[in-house]
Parts: sequence; structure tokens; C-alpha cells
Amino acid sequence: MTERKVFLLPDLGEGLTEAELLNWLVAVGDEIRVDQPIAEVETAKSVVEVPSPYAGTVAELHGEPGETLDVGKPLMSVTPTESQFEPVETETTLVEPLETQETAAEAYRTEERAGSGNVLIGYGTPGGTTTVRRTRPRRTNSVAEPVETAPVGTEPQDDTKLTTPADDALLLRTRVPGKLGAVVSPLVRRMAKEHGVDLGHMQGSGESGLIMRRDVEAAIKSPVVEPFETQPAETKLRALIEPVETVSTNSISGNVDTRTGLRIISRTPVRGVRKAVAANMSRSRSEIPEATVWVDVDATALVDLRAGLKKAHPHHTPGLLAFLARFVTAALKKYPELNTRFVSREDASGAESQEILEFDGVNLGFAAQTDRGLVVPSIRSAEKLSASELDGEIKRLTAVVRNGKATPKELGSGTFTVNNYGVFGVDGSAAIINYPEVAILGIGRIIDKPWVVEDELAVRKVTELTLTFDHRVCDGGTAAGFLRYVADAIEAPTSLLADL
Repeated sequence: MTERKVFLLPDLGEGLTEAELLNWLVAVGDEIRVDQPIAEVETAKSVVEVPSPYAGTVAELHGEPGETLDVGKPLMSVTPTESQFEPVETETTLVEPLETQETAAEAYRTEERAGSGNVLIGYGTPGGTTTVRRTRPRRTNSVAEPVETAPVGTEPQDDTKLTTPADDALLLRTRVPGKLGAVVSPLVRRMAKEHGVDLGHMQGSGESGLIMRRDVEAAIKSPVVEPFETQPAETKLRALIEPVETVSTNSISGNVDTRTGLRIISRTPVRGVRKAVAANMSRSRSEIPEATVWVDVDATALVDLRAGLKKAHPHHTPGLLAFLARFVTAALKKYPELNTRFVSREDASGAESQEILEFDGVNLGFAAQTDRGLVVPSIRSAEKLSASELDGEIKRLTAVVRNGKATPKELGSGTFTVNNYGVFGVDGSAAIINYPEVAILGIGRIIDKPWVVEDELAVRKVTELTLTFDHRVCDGGTAAGFLRYVADAIEAPTSLLADL
């Protein structure tokens, strides 16, 4: 009998641990080739087509459209072509204990998350030139633990039977009473740990007793009632002599907030882009000691320059954000401390060391509002582009992210971010740094304001620039110098726009 290959959902980049299955691109019985797209999944970053690492016949699809799958869980089973058959070892292989298989599954997910980037085609994730390969040790003398306690008188199972990857996947989903083998998702375990839910004796609602997220959520909502026998004597006496309150069914159904007493009219799960943004912003605020500087800028000359260019070239004039991006990349060349990354790591002895990484080039991110939430695509090597070329990349990436087709590289490779919140009619904001970057420049709306020009009061086009920076990488002097450089370029733009 031909052994099936079980394809596990790989790391989709940026350390993402789960993805929602949108739809299958193949069906059971289809003949597929290596690197052929087999499914579309939506991560917290974008929609991704997952290619197959195997060629052969689709034997089973593990999941339904709309289901959230964890990295490292089975996605598809394939009966490989003859050229992919591996020689079968003649020695006896015993069933691996569940705890060992669970450890292997967790190791798989850890390895996938630690990779270099090309995590879809070929699934080679380790960094550098060294190839890391998961190996499964031979087991010749171990005895398998039974998955369920067999009734008295039942014949013992034949431990010499060979197991397939499909059997291993089934074992990972099989419940062992009193153990955590029925929980594969690290997300479910983390949720249970944070809320003090004991998974040891919980019966899951998934296949073969698999504990799902909904099971943990139900346990969190269900109050733990202390047994009457263990309650203090005073509590028991009060319960006997005081009248029993009648509680409305609606008030205990989860539709009334216990803190405010108000009725809850909707519950919105935090997932996808919103979940990724929340995690990133929380990490930024908790880890980065940030500081903020700001300045009002007379943008009249820049607005007039663009108006003149638009009149001469109505279809080829860059937007104001492209001009500002050009000024920012020039400023980062002069103040490279703001185009760095602060990292902490442990050396071989376990001691913590810190260093600041400076980059040869600028990947300029810009905040873009989409139907799926706020995302930050980045223009790679932006310092090499003119204002016209920057404008083209801004338009292209904006269209890509709004269609949900941005790649993890386009969304996760920035070194500095520009946030033009002026388009929302906002004057200023102390923005949160886009972790793990070290600075973000905010641009407010351009409005008419009274301004002193050559000792005369005049009406000018004024905007506010706000720079939030990581105080670990530079001091206020550097941040102020950068901000003043960009402000001066806006007030006298022609000197920096000779490449148009």
C-alpha cells in the first residue's frame, strides 16, 4: 500500500501562527505537481496562495473554507507519484508515544517560525547557508502507550504494525484522558493558561475530542461555583435564611455586561489585520521608550510647486506624499540613526547583549487604510527613487494592499514609516512606532493659517510634522535635526527635487 504524504500548513511569514482557509484550488482525486497552488488562505497580513511541496494525487483535504487553521496542522494528504516514493525500512517501527509526537509537532511550528523568508516555495526556512532538516529518530525497542484504556480481556494490539503520517496526524488529534494531547493549537493553550482554564479533563467538541477555541471560551464564560460543603459556615447560613433572588434569563445569557450593567448589542472577534495591529502596537508601547517632537511648517512653496507641475503635466504629477517621501529618504541619509533597529539577544553564555543595526538603504513604509484595517506596505530601496518613481510605488502598493494581495515581504520589511493622517482632517498625533522600527513621521492636514513672512502677517498653507522616535537609538538633538531637515525641505522644495 502506497504511503501518503501529509502536508502541514507552513509558516506564512512574519511569525504568523494561524490562517483562515478561504477556498480550495484542488479537489480529492486531482493530480497535482510540485509548487502548484492548492489553497487560498488569509493571514493577518494578506491573502496567500499555498503551493504544494509534493506531486501526486490529492487523497484528503484537511479543513473546510472559513475554518481557521494553525501552522503545523495537516492541510492536505497526497499519494505521491512513483518518483517520490521513499525506500521502506525493513526494521519494525512502533507507534510513537503521544507526548513525543506532540513535542515534534510543536518543534515543527517553532522551526517554521524561525526561518529565513522563503517559506512557501520549497518550505526551506532556516537562515544563512546551513540547511536544517527535521529528522525522526528510529525507534526499535520502545513500547507505545495505548491511546485509550482497553477493556479487560481485550487482545493487545500488534505493536509491530507500521504507522503512516496520516496515523500520526490522527494520534495528534486523539484524546488521552488527563493529558493535554487533545490540544494542538498553541493559541488555545495560551488562551487557557491566561484565563486559568484546566485542560487536563476537558472534553473537546472537535474531532476525536480535540479541544477547540470555542471550548475554552465557553469554559471562561462559565462561572466556577464553589461546592456547598466547602463554603464557610457564615456563607452557608446566609444562603439558608436569605431569600433567593430571581435572576432574569436574559441577564445570565452573556448579553449584559457585569461591570456596567448595560446590555451588550454586539461582539466583534479581534482577528486578521486588527489582531495583528493590536499585537504590534501593544508590543511597541511596552518595549520601546518613545519620545515625540513636532514642528509647524509653512508648506506654501511645496503646494505652489505641485500646482505648477500639475498644470504643465496634468497626468504625471506626483502626489504630496511622494514629495514628502523624497524629503524623508534624503533626511535619513543625513540622520541614519533613525533608520536602524534595536535588538537584544543572548550570547552562548546566556548573558544578554544589545546592539543597534544600521541598514544600507531605506525601506520606506507608509500607512494605508483598507477595508481590512490599517496596513503598512513598504517601498524597498526608496532612497534610490525619484519623487515620480515613489509616487508610482505608493499607488501600486496601495492598490495591492486594498485587494488583500500584499506579500509578507511587502508588509514586513520596512525600516521607517510615514503616516499621513492629514487625509482624515487631523492636525497632529503622537503616533505609535511601527515595531520593530525606531521612528515614525506623522503628517497633519495642510490648512490656511496666519503666518509671519518677512515681518508681515500673511495667510499661508501650514502643516504639522510629528516625529516619534526610540530614545534608545538617539537623543533629542538627532530627532530635532531630522525633523528640521524635512521641514526646511518642505519650505524650500526645489533644491531637493532636481531629479524630477
